[in-house]
Amino acid sequence: MNNEKILRRKIERYLMTPIFVSVFLLSMCITLYFVNKEAGHISLIFVALFIVIEVVIYIVAKTGVLPVLMGFALEQGQIQKELLKDLEVPYALLDVDGKILWGNRKFIDEIGEGSKKKIRRNISYFFPVLADEILEEQNQTLRLTYEGKLYDALLKRIEFEDIFEDEDAVVDPRGETLVALYLFDVTELERCKREIEDQKLVAGLLYIDNYAEVMENTEEVRHSLVEALVDRRINMYLSTFDAIGKKTEKDKYLFVFQQKYLDQLRDTKFAILDEIKSINVGNEIPITLSIGLGAEAANFADAYESARIAIGLALGRGGDQAVLRMGDKVFYFGGKSAGTEKSTRVKARVKAQAFSELLNDKEHVLIMGHKRPDADAFGSAVGVYRLVKTLGKIPHIVLDEATEAIRPIVDCFKNDSAYEEDMIITREMAMSMTSPKTLVVVVDVNKPSMAECTELLNMTSSVVVFDHHRQAEEKIDNALLSYIEPYASSASEMVAEMLQYIDEKVKIRPLEADAMYAGIVIDTDGFVTKTGVRTFEAASYLKRNGADVVRVRKLFRNDMTSFKQQAEGVLAAEMFMDAFAISKVDADASESPTVLAAKVANELLDVDGVRASFVLTKVDDTVYVSARSVDDVNVQVITERMGGGGHANVAGVQFTNATVDEIVDKIKALLTDMYQEGDL
Repeated sequence: MNNEKILRRKIERYLMTPIFVSVFLLSMCITLYFVNKEAGHISLIFVALFIVIEVVIYIVAKTGVLPVLMGFALEQGQIQKELLKDLEVPYALLDVDGKILWGNRKFIDEIGEGSKKKIRRNISYFFPVLADEILEEQNQTLRLTYEGKLYDALLKRIEFEDIFEDEDAVVDPRGETLVALYLFDVTELERCKREIEDQKLVAGLLYIDNYAEVMENTEEVRHSLVEALVDRRINMYLSTFDAIGKKTEKDKYLFVFQQKYLDQLRDTKFAILDEIKSINVGNEIPITLSIGLGAEAANFADAYESARIAIGLALGRGGDQAVLRMGDKVFYFGGKSAGTEKSTRVKARVKAQAFSELLNDKEHVLIMGHKRPDADAFGSAVGVYRLVKTLGKIPHIVLDEATEAIRPIVDCFKNDSAYEEDMIITREMAMSMTSPKTLVVVVDVNKPSMAECTELLNMTSSVVVFDHHRQAEEKIDNALLSYIEPYASSASEMVAEMLQYIDEKVKIRPLEADAMYAGIVIDTDGFVTKTGVRTFEAASYLKRNGADVVRVRKLFRNDMTSFKQQAEGVLAAEMFMDAFAISKVDADASESPTVLAAKVANELLDVDGVRASFVLTKVDDTVYVSARSVDDVNVQVITERMGGGGHANVAGVQFTNATVDEIVDKIKALLTDMYQEGDL
C-alpha cells in the first residue's frame, strides 16, 4: 500500500469529521421541533448554515490546505528516513530468520565495508552468536565483536505489516515481525575502562615466614649477609613489575603496583616464592615468604585492607604462598611446602590466657569437632573439657554419634563413673541449652559447614576456634578467639600446649591423656607425618600425665574383618604416572568406610615410589576422597583445587551426586594438568 494514499485518506477523513457530526445536529433539531416548533425552526436554520460553511471549508481545504498538509507530512517522513539513513549508529532491520532486510549507511560502511551486496547475508555470518533462538527473544542487549571492534547490540522485535517501501531495501520485507538491530561501538570506551583498571593500585604485603628461625640457625656473622641477600632478591623482584616497596620491619614489606601487572604475577605464579628458597649462605633452614595482595577495591584503603586479610589467610594456611584477594574472590598460589615449625611457645601461652579470660562471664561451654569426628577431634575436645573444668565452668562435648574411629575411647568415658552423664550430649541438647552465657568452642576444624553442629555458631556470639588445618575462603567469621596453627601436627598437640601454659594448674586424668595422645598418634600416622619437636614435647607431657602407649594401641586395633578390608583396598590400588596410588573401598563392607579409606591411604604410602595416595569410597550420595602424601607433594593444594582441603600431607574432599569412577577420572585429569603446569 502506498504511503501517500494512506496519508491522503487520513487527512480527508479528518476534514469530513464535522460533516458527519452534523447528522447528530439534525437529529437534535428534529427532537426540538416536537417540543417547540419555533425552537426547532431556529435550530434547523443554524444547523443548515453550519453544514453549508463546513462544505465550503471542505472544498477549499481539499483544493488548498490538503496539498500543503500532504507535502508537509511527506517532507517530514522523507526527513526522518534520511536521518535514519545518516544515523551515526549502525542500524539494520532483520527478518525473524536473521536475514538482513535493510541497513543504514553506517551499518553498510562498518559491517558491509561500504558495499550493499556484502550485507545480502544472514546476520549470523557477521555475528555467529546471533542465532535464531536469540532473535526469537524479546528486547535484549548483547556484547558483540567484529573486525576487532566491540559493540553493544540492542535487538528489538517489531510487530507490524508493511513498514516501508525503499529502493535501498535488499529484499522486500515479509511477515508481520521484524527485528531492529542497533550497534553501539564501545571499543574506545572499553579501552579507556581497561586503561583505568590497569592503572588502579594493588596493595601488597610481604612477610618472611621464618625470619627468627632462619637467623637462629645461622652463624651470627652471616646474619647481615642473609638479610642483605633477601632484601636484594625481594627488591629485584618488585622492580620487575614497577612496584614501589618499603621495608616496614625486619621481616615485613609493603609494596604497591599497577593492576596491569597482576596477570604477569599470576602467570609466573609468584616466582619469588621459589627464588627466595635458593638463598643459602650457611642458613640451615630455607627462607620462605608469604604474600597478600588486595585488588579491585573501591579505593586504596580498601585495597590495603584486602591485602591485610589476604596475608592473614596466607599465614593461617602455613605460609610459603601468595594469596590474592580480588573483591570477594580469593586465589591461592604456591603453598607446596609443609611449612616450618615455629619454635616459639609465646602464642600458645597468649591464647591460653585469652581463653581463660573469655570464660569469666560464661556459664556453659559447648565443645564440638567436625562431622564424623576422628580421634584428634575427640581428643582435643577432651583436652578443652578438662581445661574448662579446671577453670570452674560447666563443659559439654557435642557428639551426635560416635563413629567406629572413636567409639572405643568414647565408650571408656561413658563407662567411667568419674564423668558426668551429660559430659557428651547430642546436637539437640546443645541447641536447647544455648544462651547468651554460652561459649562455643570448635576444635580440629575451621570451616563452619563441616562443624558437628553448624547451627550453634549462629545461636551465640561467643565462639572460639582451635585448629591446625590451613584456612580456606570459608571460615568462622564471628570467632572471638581464633587459634589456628598450621604448623602443629594435630589439634590435640595445640590443646596439650595450652594446658601447660594456663595460669591455673591443670591436672589431666590418664583416660584424658590417652584420648589426646591417640589424637596425636592418629593424625601423625604414628609420629611419621607432620611431626616436629613440639609434637614430641606434647606427647611427653601427656605421657607424664598417665597416657599409656600400649593401652592406646589396643583401643585402636583393627579386628580381622577390618584388617582384611584394608588389605583389599591396598590390593585394588593402581599406580598413576608412576607416582600416585589410587584405590577404592566398598562402603558396604565397613561400618566406617571413610576411616577405612584413610587407613588404606596411609598404608599405600609405605609402597616404594608412591609420592601420594588417593582412596575413594561412596557413602549414600557422597563420594569421600582421602588423600595422603609423603616427600614433596602437597595434597592439600591438590584437594583445594577440587573444593576440599586439609594439610600438606593429610587432606580430603567430598563430592555429591557423582560416581566413584567419575571422581577417579577427575583426579587423574587434575594430576596431569598440575604436572604439566609444573605444580607437581
